[in-house]
Amino acid sequence: MDPRPSSLGGARRSLSSARRRLLLHRRLLAAVAVAIAVLAGLQAAAGPGAATTEVTVAARDLPAGTTLAAADLTTVAVPLDAAPARSPAPDDLLGRVLAGPVPAAETVTEARLVGTAGLDLAPGQVAVPVRLPDPGTAALLRLGDEVDLVATDPQAGSTRTVGRDVRVVALPESGDASEPGATTGRLVVVAVASGEAHDVAGAAVRDFLTVAFRP
Repeated sequence: MDPRPSSLGGARRSLSSARRRLLLHRRLLAAVAVAIAVLAGLQAAAGPGAATTEVTVAARDLPAGTTLAAADLTTVAVPLDAAPARSPAPDDLLGRVLAGPVPAAETVTEARLVGTAGLDLAPGQVAVPVRLPDPGTAALLRLGDEVDLVATDPQAGSTRTVGRDVRVVALPESGDASEPGATTGRLVVVAVASGEAHDVAGAAVRDFLTVAFRP
């Protein structure tokens, strides 16, 4: 029997199998190439992400006169063209005092703060913001006035002097009472001895404050 036809058939089958494997390999390579091209196209279509910057905002509604602490502030990313010209970092705002109310999520800028630059503070004095509930009384004050701060406990009805001969060093502009977080009365910044600061600040939060004018 002549073995050549059988050998020829086996060779043809081997060649056909090799061609199928090569075709499958090419198809797989083509599929990978298409997937890479689609991914690149999607990335190109999406374009680079919009440039953003971090700004400091109020973490909650903050009333005027708030001495800023870490819990009062947070940061958010905003587009560069929507960011204010100057937005201090949270660490630069700690201990600063708000001149007016700032609603939650609103940017805290220098314009919102009571400035201490240029205040006439004697050695051993600090500037303390206090809110006088009666705006009529506050309207009588002028820069440089020296007055006594008198606090009345609204529950006990007791009255005491919490600051003697304190000097008015700033009268921040009053905010709009219709704004969210707005409070009544008028914010006044006074220079007090550093040893009186805690008592004065505490009375400003708890009690009804007014002033007594000295001759």
